[in-house]
Amino acid sequence: MTAPGDAHLVGFAELSATTVRARLLDAHDRFWAGDTRALHHPVWFHQFGGFGALAMSDDGEDVGYVLGVVTADRLAYLHLLAVRDDRRRSGLGRLLCAWFDALAVGTGARVVQAVTRPDNDAALAFHTALGASAHLSKDHAGPGEDRVVLTRGLLPR
Repeated sequence: MTAPGDAHLVGFAELSATTVRARLLDAHDRFWAGDTRALHHPVWFHQFGGFGALAMSDDGEDVGYVLGVVTADRLAYLHLLAVRDDRRRSGLGRLLCAWFDALAVGTGARVVQAVTRPDNDAALAFHTALGASAHLSKDHAGPGEDRVVLTRGLLPR
């Protein structure tokens, strides 16, 4: 799949999970304002890698990625979506979501969810612009750890 500018998408299944994870963690601060390293557990790259994609520039730089999974009850969970700081607002995030959505629909998913902190204004704006409804889930990640669950329907293709 071709991405905006000089980038293209490659499914994680076509790449070395260990190498890609290490590269993304090395470049972590170009993708994230806060520390999300704990969310990059190896299982997302090894066991669930078929549901992830990397956006690479034509010169081989990692410029965005998506990690997710489709559950047995056909819920698509978008775990992480990241676009490098110099590539934001280019349409790359939407393209990564569209790639994940198409994969999810192909496996029978009807709904996609993402979860974020209530103060993550960028994520809230992005997902609601895609049509997601937001629901505050009290203590979602433990006592005092509220999260916002963003849910949107997927249309069969």
